[in-house]
Amino acid sequence: MRAFVALELPAGFSREVSELSRQLAATCSGRFVPEGNHHLTLAFLGELCEAEVRAAMAALDEVCTNAGPVCLAVDGLGSFGGGANRTLWLGIRLTDELGSLAERLRRAFTDRGLSFDEKPFLPHVTLARRVRLPRGELGELVFPTPDEARCVTLFRSILSSEGASYKPLYSVEL
Repeated sequence: MRAFVALELPAGFSREVSELSRQLAATCSGRFVPEGNHHLTLAFLGELCEAEVRAAMAALDEVCTNAGPVCLAVDGLGSFGGGANRTLWLGIRLTDELGSLAERLRRAFTDRGLSFDEKPFLPHVTLARRVRLPRGELGELVFPTPDEARCVTLFRSILSSEGASYKPLYSVEL
C-alpha cells in the first residue's frame, strides 16, 4: 500500500487553510485539495508491505510518544513544478521542533530499513495541483493564525481519477 506520515492539522487551522484555498480558487484554476485532506507531510514512504507498516508504526511510537506539540506558523505561499503540473502550497515555518521531529522520524525509518523520499524537508501544506496562477496579484489573502499540531499519523494514500484520498492507519499524540 502507498503510505506517508504527516502532522494532522488542528481543526481551527485546518478550517483557515480551507478558507484560504477558497480565496485562492477565486483567482486561480486547478484541482484544489478537498477540505479535510490538508496535512503536513513529514515523510513519504511509498509502497509498503504489512511488515513495513508495522515497522513504521513502531518508529512513530519511538519518536512521537514523548515529543511535545509542534508550532504551525505560516511562512507564505510557494509552488513546485511549472506549466500544467504546478503545485501550489502554503509554507509552514521550519522551527527547531518541527525540523527535529521530521529528522528523528526519518532516522527511525532508516534504522528499521524503511525507505522514504529523501528530498530535503520543506514544511508545507499542499493547496492545489495542476494550478494556473494569475499574472497579477492574488488579492487580499487571509492566512491561518499560528496553532499547534498534536497528532502524527501514518496514512494510506489511495489514488483514483478524482485525486487522492487518505485513510489514517495509525496515530500518535504529541
